[in-house]
Amino acid sequence: MSQQLISRSHDLKRLRDEGYEIQINGGQLFAHHIPYLNAQKEIKYGIIVTPLTLVNPTLTGKPHDHTVHFCGETPCDKNGNALNAIINSNNLNELKGGYYFNHYFSSKPPSGNYPDFYEKINTYAEILSAQARAIDSTVTAKTFKIIDYKDDSSVFNYPDTNASRANIMALNDKFKTQQIGIIGLGGTGAYILDLVAKTEVAEIHLFDGDVLHVHNAFRSPGALSTNKLNTTPKKVRYYASIYSRMHKFIKPHSLYVKDKNLRLLKGLSFVFICVDSNVVRATIIKKLKALKIPFIDVGLGVNEVDGTLVGQVRVTTGTVDKNDHIHKRIGTEDTDDNDYTTNIQIADLNMLNAALAVIKWKKLATFYQDRNEEHNTTYSIITSQLLNEDVTT
Repeated sequence: MSQQLISRSHDLKRLRDEGYEIQINGGQLFAHHIPYLNAQKEIKYGIIVTPLTLVNPTLTGKPHDHTVHFCGETPCDKNGNALNAIINSNNLNELKGGYYFNHYFSSKPPSGNYPDFYEKINTYAEILSAQARAIDSTVTAKTFKIIDYKDDSSVFNYPDTNASRANIMALNDKFKTQQIGIIGLGGTGAYILDLVAKTEVAEIHLFDGDVLHVHNAFRSPGALSTNKLNTTPKKVRYYASIYSRMHKFIKPHSLYVKDKNLRLLKGLSFVFICVDSNVVRATIIKKLKALKIPFIDVGLGVNEVDGTLVGQVRVTTGTVDKNDHIHKRIGTEDTDDNDYTTNIQIADLNMLNAALAVIKWKKLATFYQDRNEEHNTTYSIITSQLLNEDVTT
């Protein structure tokens, strides 16, 4: 509930987005890591505390008065003199959670009270921090650190301040009901996971029966250690362990998607197909079309010519309303005429393939505008051209 309160209250959200270490504890608003000077002109860090006023459980009201409590030594100016202009009294009192406040501050604005909690906390923080900055100009209360984050309603393990700072939280809600499948985690699929894990999709299901090898390390996000590679971890379990640090609902399925287990795709909202075999692609696509599940199939075709690499990146989209082009874009038989199968290290192309696929998926979700509504995109290495085809008519 505290995270909903922060996200939905413009003043608390602004404090968090600007980097203040705020925390809600027992009806009190805490602002941690506030720089100040003590009597010895040493830089210290204290906590500003003020009671919260709420309109309802998820929305702040106007502060009930202009005063705050402070946990720390007596704050002083750059000459070591106590800031008596704001210090109302000095008493040791215990707060909820084992905190003790030492001082009671009063700095009344001309209007008599602060319009919201942002103005209240920011004003006191600036009064204290200004004295510390006179000694060291680099000190700041805005650390962007996360304090005691727990929000059972969120798919993330910590708040998405990137979206809140950009005021696109409502746009992010467009992903909330989606259950995403990613089939194949060798290279492009791992980058797709990296991007999708940063959205509010309900679940991300990973399908791959292979283990991580050295060549995978050179065309996937992150950096695997030698010790980790020597344990030959399953791809899906390794990536689930990494991205579960951010997204709570990563579901690994350590298997190859085949005829006998296609039932596992039922219930998914969208599927990214990232496999090398055209035969496997055709099998999966047939099932997805029958289940009326939209999908994106990614492909890399790379060959060596005269000591350089040429080829293209492909992103093919299939939806319930538009899939008549699929047979023209995706083969049903495998071929050896593709150096990709020899594990050439082309992480940049894997990354580009993934980015183009995820951008198209976000267009389908109406996160991005989609004027052309193309369903097949290719990038040519040799010409650096993007070709968009199979538009919706």
